[in-house]
Formats: sequence, C-alpha cells, structure tokens
Amino acid sequence: MEYSTNKQIIFGPDWDLNLWTASDDRVRGGSSVSNLERTVEGVLFHGNLDIETLGDAGFASQRTVGNEQVWDLTGHDGVELHIVPLDGNRYTFSLTDEIPQRRPDGREQSVLVWEYDFCASETGREVRLSWKDLKPTYRGKPVEDARPLDLSHIRRFRVMIRSFFGAQQGDFRLNILSIGVFRESYLDNPSVTKESIGCGDEETEPKKTREKQSWVPNCCPS
Repeated sequence: MEYSTNKQIIFGPDWDLNLWTASDDRVRGGSSVSNLERTVEGVLFHGNLDIETLGDAGFASQRTVGNEQVWDLTGHDGVELHIVPLDGNRYTFSLTDEIPQRRPDGREQSVLVWEYDFCASETGREVRLSWKDLKPTYRGKPVEDARPLDLSHIRRFRVMIRSFFGAQQGDFRLNILSIGVFRESYLDNPSVTKESIGCGDEETEPKKTREKQSWVPNCCPS
C-alpha cells in the first residue's frame, strides 16, 4: 500500500521554550527534576528521575503552558515525534483537552489525559502514533469507557518519563527535534481506510502498537 503523508509541525525546529514548563513529582513531595534546553537539533529533554523519595514512584515532565491556547487537530490522523534516542528509557507523550482547575493549595486538579508510551532506543528517529494509540488515563490509571478526546480543542501537550513502579530511575536524556501531526492519503485504492490495514495481521501491524499493551523492563536495556 503506497500513500502520501502530509505533515504539520507544531513545535520545532525552532522551539520557543517560553511555551514549556517543568511539571515534576516535586508537586507531590518528590525529588525528580526535568529540564528542556535548545540544541542544534531541537531541544534536549533531560534531568533525573528519583524513586527513593516517593517509594518506587516518580515522574518528571515538560508540558505546555498557558490557558488560552487551543490547538485544532481535526483532519489529521495522529501525532509524529522526531527524536534522537540518547538512552534506553521508556517515555510518555500525552495530550488533554482540558485545563485543570486549581485547588486551594495551588496544585492542579486531575483531568483525563490521553497517553502513549514509547521506548526511545527501539523507535529510531520517528515516533508515529494514530489517535487510537492514545489511551485515556486519570491520575496515571487507565479509564474504561472514557469519553472521546476532543481533537478540535487540545489544550496541553506533555513529554514525560516515569518510574513504572521502580523499573527505571536516574539520569535521562532525549533529544526532540519536533512534534507535529500527520495526515495520510491512500493513493491506490480510495475505498481502503487506514483502520482496515494491518488489523489482525501480526506481520503488518505496527510494532509500536503491539508493544503498547504492557511495559516489559527488558525491552529497554539499561
């Protein structure tokens, strides 16, 4: 099946770091820390993932800021990250269509978040995920029968590393060249939809979709 791909970059290659901020487990009393720095090729997401303070738990992330920005991603088939793998850690990309409200103590309340995990050392320089690859979660736990993600009203992007209950920790480094969306137009048979391609066929099903079901520690050698 041959197809043409139309891409639209949202972040990169010239990143505005004013649009991003750290959101680490320190808001819950943890000690993890993340940074986002410009590089020759995009930005470097790096820091230290601590699991001692919170007892095998921990996360470090960078997310977009602002309560006014709305991204309309309708008409596209999914998200594409261009990266340079620098370690074997497993990372998480997420979207949400809500801006969390603030609690009296200033911390944000939890909202539905749609997530996708990927192992940087296995994906190469391209991480492509369709909308169906994004799994709805609440406070990091899967949500069954969740409402659909409103693609016309995306409010926040996030790149995260988490401990997966102590399975990974320590320094991390991921070079992100760009984050964007893609659209696929099939040329040889207009009646064939992308949903029908690879379904039920282990040889043609994308590898990243097969690995999404569970995280196996030895898939990302330390």
